[in-house]
Amino acid sequence: MFNPQDLTLTDKTFAFLEVKEHGHVLTLTLNRPEKKNALHPVMANEIAFALAYSNKSKDVWAVVIKANGDVFCAGADLKAFMGGGEETNSTVPKANGDILLGEVFRTLRRPCIAQVEGDAFAGAFLLLCGCTHVVAADDVHFGLPEVKRGLFPFQVMASMMEVMPARKVMDWCMRGNTLSTSAAADLGLVTHIAPRQEVEATVQKLLSEILSNSPSAIRNGLEAYAHLRGEEAKKNHQYLIGMLMKTMQTKDAQEGILAFKEKRQPKWTGK
Repeated sequence: MFNPQDLTLTDKTFAFLEVKEHGHVLTLTLNRPEKKNALHPVMANEIAFALAYSNKSKDVWAVVIKANGDVFCAGADLKAFMGGGEETNSTVPKANGDILLGEVFRTLRRPCIAQVEGDAFAGAFLLLCGCTHVVAADDVHFGLPEVKRGLFPFQVMASMMEVMPARKVMDWCMRGNTLSTSAAADLGLVTHIAPRQEVEATVQKLLSEILSNSPSAIRNGLEAYAHLRGEEAKKNHQYLIGMLMKTMQTKDAQEGILAFKEKRQPKWTGK
């Protein structure tokens, strides 16, 4: 996806991520708080690059993903993904091909902890489901509002089915409701719950336990886990992004997005 010689952090400018490497841990902080850390194509490329770097680096044994601002991630920035994004100062090389975050995380060979101290919606679940652990504050919320906009969380659905029962996934996708941290934990999305003031300490304790074990054994275990999940996952994500593009062209999607902007109830036609 990236040229191996490009996989260094030296002289790289990240537009939407803060990247820090310390003590065998690579910490990625989503840094687009003014847009509720909505996933931008450049941000997705930067995440993919940083994770590819972690796979290559012998010094990185674990990854932490956190966020600036009061929202962990509001999902995808649809306007940006449809070609309406702003110019950025990112000097991170572009991937050779499309960025499919579900597939990017499937190829990660490092333990990855999501540190969630703000609400998470829609496409944010691609990050959460891709991580091996999700440590969340006990007062945040997790929502899948796509169907209320005339859309459907296609790629998210695939990622969720890796960590949750299929019927629970479909129920959540179809009802589009918002759940508490404890409810998300009951479904398997969240692995650790902590009071807000103890989230950081909980992440550090978890890291300490993981880093005390053999990094090569964990790396090989994650490779085996990815193999057991099958080689069809990439094809699935490519198919699902096509289904999203198809759904975005429907009249219901256009009405749902307009109604959301106008803060009113949509008038569905089923077209």
